[in-house]
Amino acid sequence: MAKKETKGNYGAESIQVLEGLDPVRKRPGMYIGTTGLQGLHHLIWEIFDNSRDEAMGGFADDIEVAILPGNKIRVADNGRGIPVDIHPKTKVSTLETIMTTLHAGGKFGGDGYKFSGGLHGVGVSVVNALSKKVRAVVHRDGAYYMQEYENGGKPLSKVKKMGKSDKRGTIITFEADPLIFPKIEYDFKTIVNHLRQQAYLVRGMRITIIDAREYPDDIKDDKVFYLRELPDIGEASLLSKVPSQTFYFDGGLKSLISFENRHQKPLHKQIFYIEKEYKGQEGQQDVHVEVALQYVDDISSRIVAYANNIYNPEGGMHVTGFKTALTRTINNYVKKANIKGIEGNFTGDDVLEGLTAVVSVKIQEIQFEGQTKAKLGSVEARSAVESVFAESFAEFLEENPNDAKAIVGKAVLAMRARKAAKAAKDSVLRKGALEGMTLPGKLADCQSKSAEDAELFIVEGDSAGGTAKSGRDRKTQAILPLRGKILNVERARLDKMLSSEQIKNVVIALGTAIGDTFDINKLRYHKIIIATDADVDGEHIQTLMLTLFYRYFRELIERGHLYIAQPPLYKVKKGKNILYFYTESEKTEYEKKHKGALGADDIQRYKGLGEMNAEELWETTMDPESRILKQVRIEDAREADRVFDMLMGKDVPARKTFIQNHAKEATIDV
Repeated sequence: MAKKETKGNYGAESIQVLEGLDPVRKRPGMYIGTTGLQGLHHLIWEIFDNSRDEAMGGFADDIEVAILPGNKIRVADNGRGIPVDIHPKTKVSTLETIMTTLHAGGKFGGDGYKFSGGLHGVGVSVVNALSKKVRAVVHRDGAYYMQEYENGGKPLSKVKKMGKSDKRGTIITFEADPLIFPKIEYDFKTIVNHLRQQAYLVRGMRITIIDAREYPDDIKDDKVFYLRELPDIGEASLLSKVPSQTFYFDGGLKSLISFENRHQKPLHKQIFYIEKEYKGQEGQQDVHVEVALQYVDDISSRIVAYANNIYNPEGGMHVTGFKTALTRTINNYVKKANIKGIEGNFTGDDVLEGLTAVVSVKIQEIQFEGQTKAKLGSVEARSAVESVFAESFAEFLEENPNDAKAIVGKAVLAMRARKAAKAAKDSVLRKGALEGMTLPGKLADCQSKSAEDAELFIVEGDSAGGTAKSGRDRKTQAILPLRGKILNVERARLDKMLSSEQIKNVVIALGTAIGDTFDINKLRYHKIIIATDADVDGEHIQTLMLTLFYRYFRELIERGHLYIAQPPLYKVKKGKNILYFYTESEKTEYEKKHKGALGADDIQRYKGLGEMNAEELWETTMDPESRILKQVRIEDAREADRVFDMLMGKDVPARKTFIQNHAKEATIDV
C-alpha cells in the first residue's frame, strides 16, 4: 500500500520539473531583470543584439528596428540568416531549436561568432517565451522561410519554405505577453538613445529606428524585408509620415565622446583614443581593448562601459582596470615631469573629476554577472585594459604636454577641493558628534526608531512646516521645513554645499553622511518625501532637491526611498461633501461628466501647502491611506545625467533649445 504523502514529506513527487521555456515564464526576472518597462525594452535589446553580433562579425551592415501597430516589435538585418536545416541533436529545424531552446546558439565557442554579446544563448528564446506571438522569417540560400510561435514560444507548425528570395537576413517580429508585462508601452526615445550608442560601437553599421504605431496594420512580415523600402503611400513614403532615426558613424568611440560632451567645455581639444589586441598570458584569453577619453570643465565624471558592445551600467573588471591605470599613470607623469606644488599623490576621485571616457572590450568567452549583463565579470579584462591603456595614455601625456598640463591642472583643483570638502564635512560630522548627534533645530522628528516605518517630509517654508507638524502622525512622520530655494549643487563642490545651512540640515537629518563616508545603512527614514507648493517656485525647489539627491544620494533613489508628494490643486465643497482634484485634467473630466458644472458651494484653488489647515493637509497629502506619492526612479541613468547637466549646468544655449522644444508640454501657472 502506497504511503500517503503528508505536508511534511519531501520526495520525488515534491520536485517540479520545468521543461522547454517554462522556467523563463516562471521566473522572468532572472532573465530580463524586471517585468516593468525596463524589462519590456530589454526584449528589444536581446533581439537587436543578435543582429548586432552579425555586424560585429562582418556579416551584416544594416539593421532596422520598428514599432508596429498593436505594440509589436520588428527587427530585421541583412546578416547570414539563421540556419533552417535539421539540427543533428534536436532533430528539428535549427531555427526552431534556437527559438525554443534555452542555451542554444552559435555563441559557445564554435565558428559562429568570434565575439558576441549573447553569453547564454538564451536571448531570442527568452523573448519567444515572454511573448504572446512571434514570427521568424529567414532569407538565405535563394529562398525565404517562416515559422510562427504562440503563447510562450510554442511552434504553430514546422518551418515553412515560402518562396524565392534574392536577399539574406533574419526578421523577428514579436508581441510581448500582457500576462507577463503589466504595462506594454514602448518609448521611442529610449530605443533611439540605446541604439544610437550601438551605432558608435560598430563602425560601418547602419541602424534605422521606425515608430510605425500609427501606420495601418497591413504590413506582411513575410513579404516586406525593410519597412523603409515600402513603396510610396499616396503622396509620401512611410519614413516621411512616421517618427524615424537613422544612425551611421565612422568615428567610433571618438565620435561617441564628442556626442557625450556636446554640452560641455573641453579642457583639451585632442580626444585620447587607443584600440589594441591584448595577448593573454598562458591560460587567459586575448582581449580586444578600445578606450577613448576627454576631460571637460565639470565636477562630475562619466565612464561608459561596454563588453562585446553590451552596455554595462554597473561597470565591471574593465572599468576597474581603467581606473587603476588612470590614477597610476597620471601620478607617474607628475613625478617624471617633476611638477612642483603638488602635495602627495592624486586619489582616484581626483583624476576622475571632469572625465568623460568610454571603455570597450571584446572577449570570445565572456562572463557577465547575470543575464541582463549589467556588470562584466571576466577577470582577464582588468589586466588587459590596465596594460593597454596605461602604456598608451603615458605616451599621450608625453607627446601632448599642453593637454597633459590641462589634465593635471584639473586633478590639482579636484585635490584641493577634496581636502577643503573633507575639512568641511569633518566639521559637520564632528559638530554632530560633540552635540550627541543633535538634529537640526527645525526638524520635528518622529517617535519611531525603526527606519523602515519612518518617513521624512521635506516641506517648503515655515508656514507649511507648521501645518505639517500639527497634522502629521507623530509616531512615524518627521517634518523638515526648508527656507526658500536651496543651493543648486550641479556645479557646487562639497565644501560649498556644506556651508549651506539648508543642505547641512538635510544631510544631518538623513543620517547617512555624504561623499566617501556615505553609508546607506545609517539612513534614518525609508521614505523621503519632497512636498512643495503646486506652483512654479515649488517645482523649482523640487528640481533643486532632485538634483541634490541624484548627485549626492543616488543610492537612495536606486533603492526606492525618494518620493514626491502630490497635494491637491482644488478643494470643492458640495453641501457636506468635499472633493479634491489633484490635476487640472481631473477637474475638467469631472466637469464634463457632470455636464459642465461642478454644482459646488465654493471652489478653492490651493496655491500652497500653507493654505491648508492641518486636517486638510493630513487627509490629502500625508495620510498613507489616501495620499498620492510619486516614487522617483532612474529609468536611464545616462539620460538622467544628461538632463540634469543640461537643465542645471552652465550650457545656456542647450537649455534654451530644450525649453523651446518642450514649451508646449509645460503647465503654466498664471
